[in-house]
Amino acid sequence: MYCPFCRNADSRVVDSRLAEDGSAIRRRRQCPECGRRFSTVETTSLSVIKRSGVGEPFSRGKVINGVRKACQGRPVSEDDLAMLAQEVEESIRASGVAEIDAHEVGLAILKPLQKLDQVAYLRFASVYQAFESLEDFEAAIAVLRRDSLHGSSAPAVAQGR
Repeated sequence: MYCPFCRNADSRVVDSRLAEDGSAIRRRRQCPECGRRFSTVETTSLSVIKRSGVGEPFSRGKVINGVRKACQGRPVSEDDLAMLAQEVEESIRASGVAEIDAHEVGLAILKPLQKLDQVAYLRFASVYQAFESLEDFEAAIAVLRRDSLHGSSAPAVAQGR
């Protein structure tokens, strides 16, 4: 790590702390050349692979924008959307993969969205699970009804379409 003050190529870690709810490490460093201190933040990278094969960094903002459309006209706040995006990111990071297909990100949104708003869930699921008929909607609604009776938090529709 180069010192931002004198550009010396060496520095020593003085202190390390968890940051951003444990998803990053904040390190306080000191340059042995000039003696000045500076901070760095280390995070693991998470790449989303698009259909074109191009990778880009995971973005909570893109999750929020995609879900916002499904939540249009529903009683869902911006804070709810931010919490959903955080939950999606945490579940993807917990899977231990460094790269994930964009379609898999869409599927990862389904479970927390189902808990947040069932109508928005159906809207979103109809796209990401490629509903082709009214029967697909009816089956999803039947599973939602069954899950709400049994208090299940399992995804309402099989994700293998």
